[in-house]
Amino acid sequence: MVALVLSGAFVVLPMIVSRLTGSHKPTAEKLSEYECGFPAFEDSRAQFDVRFYLVAILFIVFDLEAAFLYPWAVSLDQTGWVGWGAMIVFLAELALGLAYAWKKGALEWE
Repeated sequence: MVALVLSGAFVVLPMIVSRLTGSHKPTAEKLSEYECGFPAFEDSRAQFDVRFYLVAILFIVFDLEAAFLYPWAVSLDQTGWVGWGAMIVFLAELALGLAYAWKKGALEWE
């Protein structure tokens, strides 16, 4: 019950506050539909370049990898050489994945 009330409050309260403070000023640009960084298509079944999603997936993968480095660096004194070796193997796999994506042209944008 508490979760339901809190989640409802997180949805409804910002809308109420924006209307009361005057920051709710809809314009044609704000109300226009957008999807994935480019304008919506006339036909929802139209084909488009899949490389956009490939770059997005690669960004997420490498961003998460960078997020793993901070906790590892903070706890390195507790994990010792075993933790250091495990992270070197992890970074080597990451470098191999980056080299593979680079060689396949996944990072090229026309």
